Amino acid sequence: MKTVKFEPLSESYFYILLCLSKGANHGYGIMKLTEQLSQGQVKIGSGTMYGATSNMIKKGWIHEIVSNDPGAEKKRLYALTAEGTEAYKAEVARLKRMLSAI
Repeated sequence: MKTVKFEPLSESYFYILLCLSKGANHGYGIMKLTEQLSQGQVKIGSGTMYGATSNMIKKGWIHEIVSNDPGAEKKRLYALTAEGTEAYKAEVARLKRMLSAI
């Protein structure tokens, strides 16, 4: 199995992956959950949100699920891929190492 090296994530990327680690979600849901999980300390704007998700799709970390429920508005949901889960876990491990040094 190929070992992939991950760079430290920006705060926005980390929170997006954290939110998606809890299940698929749409952009607005990720923005609100980020604010909740960070106790109001991190707010992701729509420009940052959609730029980050676009980049993470290109990296293969997340993928889009388009809801086609009859009679419902089309919603774009985002979900983690296996590589996105690896990136998230690598960042969690990095942060834990940093905290244990304090």
